[in-house]
Amino acid sequence: MRIGNLYGPDATFLGVPAADPDDRATWRDARAAIIGAPFDGGTSHRSGCRFGPQAIRITDYLPHDGSRPSLALGVDPLIELGVVDLGDVEMPSGETEKSLARLEDRVAAVAAAGVLPVVLGGDHTIALPDVTALARHVGWGRVSVIHFDAHADTGDSQMGSLYGHGTPMRRLIESGACRGDRFIQIGLRGYWPEPETLDWMADQQMRSFEMGEIVARGLDAVLDEALELARTDCEAIFLSVDVDVVDPGSAPGTGTPEPGGLSSRQLLDAVRRIAMEGPLGGLDVVEVSPPYDHAEITAYLGNRVVLEALGGVAWAAAQGRGAAVRDPGDPLLKDR
Repeated sequence: MRIGNLYGPDATFLGVPAADPDDRATWRDARAAIIGAPFDGGTSHRSGCRFGPQAIRITDYLPHDGSRPSLALGVDPLIELGVVDLGDVEMPSGETEKSLARLEDRVAAVAAAGVLPVVLGGDHTIALPDVTALARHVGWGRVSVIHFDAHADTGDSQMGSLYGHGTPMRRLIESGACRGDRFIQIGLRGYWPEPETLDWMADQQMRSFEMGEIVARGLDAVLDEALELARTDCEAIFLSVDVDVVDPGSAPGTGTPEPGGLSSRQLLDAVRRIAMEGPLGGLDVVEVSPPYDHAEITAYLGNRVVLEALGGVAWAAAQGRGAAVRDPGDPLLKDR
């Protein structure tokens, strides 16, 4: 059954139609579906991002009419992709493994239907079930990940637990859901992880673009390399966006802010380009924590990340470049 917004009114993303995840007839024509993941049981510092899905859905100054034509791309992704909102997954506080299993099943069902899952977090722990679910659809080890974040999230454990927002990327690679050499991180900076974790990342052949490299080379050159790697020998790209990749002056509402990040404009341009050049198989936007936000700055950013990604997917479809989630045997994938 449909679970509405657990931490606020049962509003949908910018007014798109509500749908019941257990009733396929209510989202038969959808090409993208919003899934709320109100979970912050994996936070290590400031919590509150369980309220993120609600904030991302409703923060806007325009009517919530289910329509958002893009000035840049000339498409209306909410209309053209038939976007629906499946509501929040029930993720009980204190029951991490149960919560993650429920989310994985929801995302897997959406991906298996050929629909793009767009997951609103929640803390970054949810990347583990999100990417795993896509791998269940396109093939184990056949998903590449482009991960925007200030932090690598590759810890071996977090306060004695295998599950937390500092560990999901290690769990994904260890499980084989995705390959280390197809795991691309953009925006890393600051003072974590420690050398032992960095050595592990190097052993997995992960590609991490720290902010110093982005400044030196330019974001466009970094994206050229990231996309070339992500599209090679994989069936789909999962895009995982932690809003703390952006400088906290432009995204204060997050749990572990790290000064010196991307600008909002850089992130939105990058997300749009990745979605346009795909193939995008899934997306999550995480770590929006409304209790620490100011004037809804971070919630607006999270909302626009979703719109830019959907706009890129709609533009690609209009250009005949394929759907968001394609069958692994689709020759369009092999030609990239």
